Amino acid sequence: MSYTALYRKFRPDNFADVKGQDHIVTTLTNQIKANRIGHAYLFCGTRGTGKTTVAKILAKAVNCLHPVNGGPCNECEMCRAIQAGTSMNVIEIDAASNNGVDNIREIREEVSYRPTEGNYKVYIIDEVHMLSTGAFNALLKTLEEPPSYVMFILATTEAHKIPITILSRCQRYDFHRISIDTIAARLDELLKAEKVEAEEKAVRYVAKAGDGSMRDALSLLDQCIAFYLGETLTYDKVLDVLGAVDSEVFSKLLRKVLSGDVTGAIRVLEELIIGGRELGQFVSDFTWYMRNLLLVKTSENPEDAIDVSSENLKLLKEESVMVDTETLMRYIRIFSELSNQLRFAAQKRVLVEIALIKLCRPAMETNLDSVLDRIRVLEKQMEERPVQQVILQPGASGTAFPSEPAPEEQVPERAAPEDLQKIVASWKAIVGQTSAVFKQMLQKAIPKYNGQTGEPILFVEFQDFLGQTYVENPEYKQELQEIIRNITGKTVEVKMLVAGGQKNSSLAQITVDQAIRDNIHMDVVIEEDPKDLEEQ
Repeated sequence: MSYTALYRKFRPDNFADVKGQDHIVTTLTNQIKANRIGHAYLFCGTRGTGKTTVAKILAKAVNCLHPVNGGPCNECEMCRAIQAGTSMNVIEIDAASNNGVDNIREIREEVSYRPTEGNYKVYIIDEVHMLSTGAFNALLKTLEEPPSYVMFILATTEAHKIPITILSRCQRYDFHRISIDTIAARLDELLKAEKVEAEEKAVRYVAKAGDGSMRDALSLLDQCIAFYLGETLTYDKVLDVLGAVDSEVFSKLLRKVLSGDVTGAIRVLEELIIGGRELGQFVSDFTWYMRNLLLVKTSENPEDAIDVSSENLKLLKEESVMVDTETLMRYIRIFSELSNQLRFAAQKRVLVEIALIKLCRPAMETNLDSVLDRIRVLEKQMEERPVQQVILQPGASGTAFPSEPAPEEQVPERAAPEDLQKIVASWKAIVGQTSAVFKQMLQKAIPKYNGQTGEPILFVEFQDFLGQTYVENPEYKQELQEIIRNITGKTVEVKMLVAGGQKNSSLAQITVDQAIRDNIHMDVVIEEDPKDLEEQ
């Protein structure tokens, strides 16, 4: 006898066995008891939440010869025939492969014939959103006023793709994602029935990996049991089969990132890759780990908000003190973007390494959350290396001398000509960190410098007369100098000018080129062209 997968072997055959959808089961059971059965139902929800299973149970219940508390008895001829798939009263249609107008026309012709046995002829159309526009239009009239002995059950994972005309003709039921506790309890029942021993921690991880889908969780459990057939299913074995990573590794990686240790973070990733871990799963799990950390930091009762062991919760609380909320949100944003990129990437490892470097080096980005992270790094460096106060005493010649030997104050170096060249080359990045209105004017301005004298002066030439407002306000000049010093570590003097002059105005402006000439402190010899001398 061939092996049957767990999700097929233990598929519920009555409403009582359906887990996590009590709001739907109760409603349908009451309808059957009161004989208030609808003619069209729409079951919506993510994969593996029980839509098709409930549809089949409902088809059995309305045709059951001896219903029990609104559910099928599973013993009469009708129940057994529907369960075996041999009943002519229940027609299952896959709309993904039968989505044409002709397929719907066949249904319209068939509904005119009464069922040979039982009360209802039930049409279960799975993935109904795959029907073509013509097929939906052909279904409208039949769906609105079917014969009294016909019932339609439409199932879909993408309800937003279904026309409103179809939605208005159906009773809609939304299937929720199943909680980890509910899935774990169901897995425990099945493991006992299969006589397989497993650790509670391993079962809960499989339940979490199912992501709200009972079918996915059962498939993963089936895979783990098959890999370690006849052995006790442990947490480490589950991680090996699913290519997942232990939360202790995430803690180690996060601490490397917070300390800015790029080499250490890359080494942790290298160990995971050598161990055969799947990078997509790693990114997803690390994002989830940081999400739990964010909840621990922002929630008053984190025990109720996240589902982790007491040991992991203690570790999360310890790490929540080490990182601020804005930094965590930046980390989650970067890894969420990475998760989307990995789906179609050929060099997944390179993308993950770049993301880790971004976490360790916030200066690589110009977003607001990156700036806040850079401030955090600077504050941490100041705490680790506090500034020593030096008391100066006047000497005999009036020169001040330190009372004690102290390290020299680190004054930012003055920008060299090559530094000015780099500043002009990275002008867009510098402008991106300025305030909103000032940024708009700087985007149209032209940065220039004098490469002959080597003086650390950056001239900013506004092309619009509106730039005069910023020329006259020293705060904007100071802002620009601070941003340049933070990015390059060099000091540079900024001079802002307006290009050309203003007509009918006594306030005439010089150009940057003229300003550069005025700042050249050297004799300039103008050599005449020999051709001009010959002409003379």
